[in-house]
Amino acid sequence: MGSFLAAAVQLTSTSNPDANFAAAEEQIELAARRGAELVGLPENFAFMGEDAQRLELAPGLAEQCSRFLVTMARRYQVTLLGGGFPVPAGPGQTYNRAELVSHEGQVLAQYDKIHLFDVDLPDGNTYRESATVKPGDVLPPVVDVPGLGRIGLSICYDVRFPELYRHLAAQGVDVLMVPAAFTAFTGKDHWQVLLQARAVENTAYVVAPAQTGLHYGRRQSHGHALVIDPWGTVLADAGVAVGLAVAPVDPGHADRVRAQMPSLKHRRPVLF
Repeated sequence: MGSFLAAAVQLTSTSNPDANFAAAEEQIELAARRGAELVGLPENFAFMGEDAQRLELAPGLAEQCSRFLVTMARRYQVTLLGGGFPVPAGPGQTYNRAELVSHEGQVLAQYDKIHLFDVDLPDGNTYRESATVKPGDVLPPVVDVPGLGRIGLSICYDVRFPELYRHLAAQGVDVLMVPAAFTAFTGKDHWQVLLQARAVENTAYVVAPAQTGLHYGRRQSHGHALVIDPWGTVLADAGVAVGLAVAPVDPGHADRVRAQMPSLKHRRPVLF
């Protein structure tokens, strides 16, 4: 496996799925033109709006999202992550599902978000993801993708739970995907430092697509889609505008970091 380019897409998704799909395709095309082979879309890439509308749209939107990911992966010949979209999970509930698709259009893996964002923030915003989202009950997968290494999935709020990433590290993960719609309030203090911690402690690359800007009402996202190397160095930062963070994933560099800092080999699980 040689080096390759990874792209973390940054979007300002709204309640208009057609406009969101068009915006996503524009960035996927740009990433492919820059030579990216692995492209990640953020959480809620197809819809950011009120819960009632999401629940109404979910049955048709889930099918649209899956078709879109397959079509885009084939059209632009990239391995593509749809970082989170609603899938019906019973009356009044959806899963928040990430889906990884190969450049041939094959669905390689699916993951339903486990950790749900139920938080009262000091800025006055309250989030109750569990009110309409059903948590997944299966740990996220690690997929061996030819030419790209072992890719592990997660979604947004998962990043605050290091044990989930230890599970992925135990399976020999090379790249941790962390698509998100991180709030502006928490993002300014926690987004980058959490992602760097997950990269360092698991000696893996992190590719973190992100939502940015104002979506509806008071819902605002932090932005700063990132690509981070196993030493914790930020290789690319998309800032706060719609766009891309693109950087190389170098297996040789990862091997050198793991040799210099073999902390995963030093763990003593019997004590914990």
